[in-house]
Amino acid sequence: MKVVEHLSRAKGPLLSFEIVPPPRGQSVKDVIAIVEDLLPLQPSWIDVTAHASHADLVEQSDGSFQRRISRKRPGTIGICGVIQNRFKIDTVAHVLCLGFTREETEDALIELQYLGVENVLALRGDSPNFQKRITAHRTTNEYAGDLVEQLAELRKGHYMHDLEESQPIDFCVGVAGYPEKHIEAPNLSIDLKYLKEKVDKGAHYIVSQMFFENRHFFNFTKECREVGIQVPIIPGLKLIHLPTQLKRLPKSFNVDLPEDLTQEILANPKHTLEIGQKHCLKQCQDLLEKKVPVLHFYVMNDAKHVVNVIKQLGF
Repeated sequence: MKVVEHLSRAKGPLLSFEIVPPPRGQSVKDVIAIVEDLLPLQPSWIDVTAHASHADLVEQSDGSFQRRISRKRPGTIGICGVIQNRFKIDTVAHVLCLGFTREETEDALIELQYLGVENVLALRGDSPNFQKRITAHRTTNEYAGDLVEQLAELRKGHYMHDLEESQPIDFCVGVAGYPEKHIEAPNLSIDLKYLKEKVDKGAHYIVSQMFFENRHFFNFTKECREVGIQVPIIPGLKLIHLPTQLKRLPKSFNVDLPEDLTQEILANPKHTLEIGQKHCLKQCQDLLEKKVPVLHFYVMNDAKHVVNVIKQLGF
């Protein structure tokens, strides 16, 4: 089922989650265990992140260094297939622009359709730390809006090359929104301009970057409506459970952390999980009071901590 169908049929607030594939060389069992932890909560869908290739310098036996290019976290398509078909939970596959050609993207989308996956999140992605060589007759999507256009063309049955009796692929397309603006945007107004373009090109819903003060999300939603964005906007939540996240999250995701939350964790670092759960619970209660359609959690690999918060909400 498509995300927008879940939303239209919902009789109350829904739950959804985002997980990451395991590092290269590790078993998928840990991811399966996370999904099993989430099963009792009856998630409407689960997002699975995607990761482009990365270059590393590897020292050789003679002391020289060789560049090795690999994907540190492969498996997005396979994990989506397992969740979709083994657990009967709808999945949202993350699809990236940077690091992939449009031809590779089309192949991935065809495979996702074969697996019964009906939802994708169109993302630009982080810039690779190397310049990927694009061979002749290959093309790329530079921005998420370009990827949304490619998905819209597939919805019409238009593939990269003319195919006889080609059939359309009708994905439900989500895009990312940034309540505190994208790090590369000069201001929120410009950021909203580009977000509206993605919606106008065919995106069906928006999921927000994590935020730790609800006022950012409510202001973002208000600004979206004022510029004519009418698709559903889903709040993304992250539970802080480690003191190191006070530095890592703002640096990685360009978000501000509330002063009271920061000071409490700095004063009691051994109780970070308890403090983080209390703050996340308060955020959720406020969002539910304001009638948000979904609570979307970036669980990554800390599902059990989030489950404890959700149980307190009465789900």
